[in-house]
Amino acid sequence: MTDNSTSDLLPALPPDDAAEIAPLAARAPVTEDSPAFSEFDIKPEIIEALAEVGIVRTFAIQELTLPIALTGNDLIGQARTGTGKTLGFGVPLLNRLNLPGGVGAAPQALVIAPTRELAVQVSGDIAAAGKKLGARVLTIYGGRAYEPQIDALRKGIDVVVGTPGRLLDLVQQGHLVLGAASILVLDEADEMLDLGFLPDIEKLMAMVPAKRQTMLFSATMPGPIVALARTFLNQPIQIRAEHGTETPRTDHIDQFAYRAHAMDKTEVLARILQARNRGLTLIFTRTKRTAAKVVDNLLERGFAAAAMHGDLGQGAREQALRAFRSGKVDVMVATDVAARGWDVEGITHVINYQAPEDEMTYVHRIGRTARAGASGNAITLVDWDDLPRWKLICDKLGLPFHTPVETYSTSPHLYLELDIPTEAGSNLPRAERTRAGLDAEQIEDLGGRQPKAAPRPARRASGDSSPRGERGARTDRPTRPTKERNRNRTRGGATVEASGAPQGASTQGETAAATGESPAPRPRRRRRRPSAGSTGVSNAAPAAE
Repeated sequence: MTDNSTSDLLPALPPDDAAEIAPLAARAPVTEDSPAFSEFDIKPEIIEALAEVGIVRTFAIQELTLPIALTGNDLIGQARTGTGKTLGFGVPLLNRLNLPGGVGAAPQALVIAPTRELAVQVSGDIAAAGKKLGARVLTIYGGRAYEPQIDALRKGIDVVVGTPGRLLDLVQQGHLVLGAASILVLDEADEMLDLGFLPDIEKLMAMVPAKRQTMLFSATMPGPIVALARTFLNQPIQIRAEHGTETPRTDHIDQFAYRAHAMDKTEVLARILQARNRGLTLIFTRTKRTAAKVVDNLLERGFAAAAMHGDLGQGAREQALRAFRSGKVDVMVATDVAARGWDVEGITHVINYQAPEDEMTYVHRIGRTARAGASGNAITLVDWDDLPRWKLICDKLGLPFHTPVETYSTSPHLYLELDIPTEAGSNLPRAERTRAGLDAEQIEDLGGRQPKAAPRPARRASGDSSPRGERGARTDRPTRPTKERNRNRTRGGATVEASGAPQGASTQGETAAATGESPAPRPRRRRRRPSAGSTGVSNAAPAAE
């Protein structure tokens, strides 16, 4: 281990002291010299289970967290995403519980995560580490049916990992009992704050016994999170797995910024996706509509792409994420909210198709690559309208991209800097279209509430499947035969037949021809329209003499 001893990491910090939020900066690099899990007082079953999945040595956040968490102290762990926080709290959690619990036992630990995808990821990591201890881990989140989750709780669960909304729902219904929970973990607390979950979190924390161990993990420490820690944590020790600047680190990622025209962005994107040694790629957009549009465009060009945004049901979101993890699709287009919290190995490129709103959104986006010591690339396409906001992001993060170079799909520097073959074009060559695609991943019927159905189209005639125009009007409707009317009308004093010709017209014509006289002209109809400022004044031309 490093020279930092356990006693050095456990100062007595009074709850109301400002020093409470001054973190202990970590100096432990992620190298072969990092301590192994076996060097800590951890159950052999946990060490063996981790070794089976190739995890032997600790990352910086884990090295600092384990000595504190294993003794039962409250703590605040501050580290950027992708640094291994899950095992930083998961291993101490498993080490301190009596596993497995009895039949029908209430959960001994509660882990709260901001998103469904992160909850699934955390649950899987804890289950893998506690496999040889017989740990029963249940993931609870919305979008799935209640019945399987309730049945699992009735049979007995040791660790519950879930999102705030569904957790609170089950607690209020009486299915989830938190009276036996001795450990509480808040993961990605700042993201839960951004998503508006703070009131639900406060309610859940108030339901857990006061005598407990609480661990809070967050990439940043905004004021509401500090207030939450002071209210619910007992003299927590705050640690940080980075050097002591408040600005989040981004220098471990190769970053590029280009000023791109909106009409040429898709062409630029198609070239970037043909870069050499490109692995899984995550593309960020600001709106759901843009995400769907970009996916459709990429599919037409031969790329294996999928979308992840809020309009998709939970089954479709999990289908897309499974396909992305397995490599059946190698391009995921997502909005910021949909991509929060989940971790996918092998992402080599993050592309900001639309510039982020602020510096923390930028950090969260590009943090999806270069995880756990790997390398990665982050590319931002900046519109002309986004330049003022982009300059503010560069100022706050200390990035040297205040004036991105004007770039088009034919710009030589684009190919050179991103290692794109010069022959790359608008479409992916057919020989390189080897991915199975999203349809190869089966969508799962979750049995939960279905998303609101799209409005039904207007009724069509039986057997009619012809397309409609933009406004729903039929573009190829056959002309209906005109039905003949049986009733007669009069026009200018003459009776009108169904054909529209006045009765007696032919007779008058024949009579005029016989006598040599020209037929009398038909009198013109007079219209009366009130003019401006007057009534009853005719605007029509006078009748023919």
